[in-house]
Amino acid sequence: MSSPSTRTTPCPTELDRQALQGTWEQIALEDSGIANPPDEHSAPGALTTIEGDQFRVMTLDGEVLLQGCFALDASTTPKSITWIDAIGADAGKRLPASYTLDDEHFVFIAADEGMPRPTHFSTTPGQTMRTFVRRS
Repeated sequence: MSSPSTRTTPCPTELDRQALQGTWEQIALEDSGIANPPDEHSAPGALTTIEGDQFRVMTLDGEVLLQGCFALDASTTPKSITWIDAIGADAGKRLPASYTLDDEHFVFIAADEGMPRPTHFSTTPGQTMRTFVRRS
């Protein structure tokens, strides 16, 4: 029988994975240094749902714009996330990214496959940064 003092605290990566669960709305996009360009992976009102290590981006009409999985590592500085899209032009590619997360906001900056993981939250060619606010 374990006592409360012997329970283990979840690691930072698991805490962030738990904190990401739910529905997020994208409120800003920067791609290769351009703010809010046209984007095939989002639409006005589209919501990103994160369940476990899976994500899905859907329009208000239920159209799936993007889906896939991710892996977090909160032990790096900045924290890292690797996205693997299941559909679209980047399907199957490992997209290295960095992220910040608090109760209400999630920001990530991702690079194209084969590029180094971004370490600054400002894009250069081949990088995309998305900012989200929690909806549920």
